Amino acid sequence: MIWAIFTKSVKEQLRNFWILILTVSMAPFFVFVYFLINEASQPHYRALIVNLDQGLEAHGENINLGNNLLPGFQEFIEKVENIPLSIRSVASRDAAIKKIETRKADVLLVVPSNFTRALLSEPKTAPEIEIVGNLTSVGYLISAVWLGEMLNDFMAHQASQERLFVVQETALGLSGQIDEFELWMPGMLILSIIMLMFSATIAIIVEVDQGTILRLKLSGMKAWQFLLGVGSSQVLVGIIAIFLTLGAATSLGFEMRGAFSSFLLITVLTSISMIAFSLILAAATRSVTDVLVVGNFPLFLFMFFSGAAFPISTNAWFYLGDYGVSWQTLMSAAPAISALQKISIMGVGLSDVGGELLALTLMTVIYFVIGLWGFQRRHLRTK
Repeated sequence: MIWAIFTKSVKEQLRNFWILILTVSMAPFFVFVYFLINEASQPHYRALIVNLDQGLEAHGENINLGNNLLPGFQEFIEKVENIPLSIRSVASRDAAIKKIETRKADVLLVVPSNFTRALLSEPKTAPEIEIVGNLTSVGYLISAVWLGEMLNDFMAHQASQERLFVVQETALGLSGQIDEFELWMPGMLILSIIMLMFSATIAIIVEVDQGTILRLKLSGMKAWQFLLGVGSSQVLVGIIAIFLTLGAATSLGFEMRGAFSSFLLITVLTSISMIAFSLILAAATRSVTDVLVVGNFPLFLFMFFSGAAFPISTNAWFYLGDYGVSWQTLMSAAPAISALQKISIMGVGLSDVGGELLALTLMTVIYFVIGLWGFQRRHLRTK
């Protein structure tokens, strides 16, 4: 019985050619879109310096440390890798502010007139450095942090003082080796499985739409047998879709770091979860047309609020292991994305994503219970 339903579902899936193409091609298409977005928007921040320092007369010459700031900053940038910051000098404060207002620069550093005197005279005083920018801009925040770090380094060197501390940055896992494009890819991989919501629901509801569900009822088929037969074919579609997406991402520079067995387990569990949710959607509809209309609402919820299209931070209600359960967890794709991110970026094992896997499993069980009850009641109940 189950094998017959499986083979019938595979044939129906091949007949619904365009639905299959949509399911397996949507996520690879978004991979290319995100790659183009990333290439067109590589982060680079622009800082300006206005030097108002009047210097200090000593031994018959004028010492102006403000003039040394720009070369010192350039030396710092060359010494420290991966600082997406360029710095140049501007003649006046007003001209620099105009560039910030027109988004031609992110931050302005104004060197005060007493800069050299404050650092070299005795007793030393702290110069008042002005930093100007749009405080709501990410570019300002990042540029200001780097300017502050470079300024502290420069002032400590010029004043012949030891720095109070030296920061050593240690990247967790492989986070220091990846770019923004790779950060998006775990969500895109899960998106390829989210697309099963359409494919699996249509595979289920087509039996109702075509009236063949009546023959299945008379054969004594149980709801779980029907779901297992159809679901097996959809798991196969899900595996094909995610590997096509992975292939597209890999061709553009993404590297799957982590055990392949862990990746495959998350793929299968998420596919089963999407099939279970599809059963709920099938219980709420009666035709393929209904699915194409009603199904858009949960599809977009899963795409945009589970973290597949872009990351979303939420406050946890409680914790399963290290995983914080929130309203996002109601969409089982969220823990799946979290698990895949940890495995592919942080390089952790399955034991470190136990909370995510437990949340994914619990939501799948809930989907199944609701879906089986609803589908049995609406489409398999005999009068």
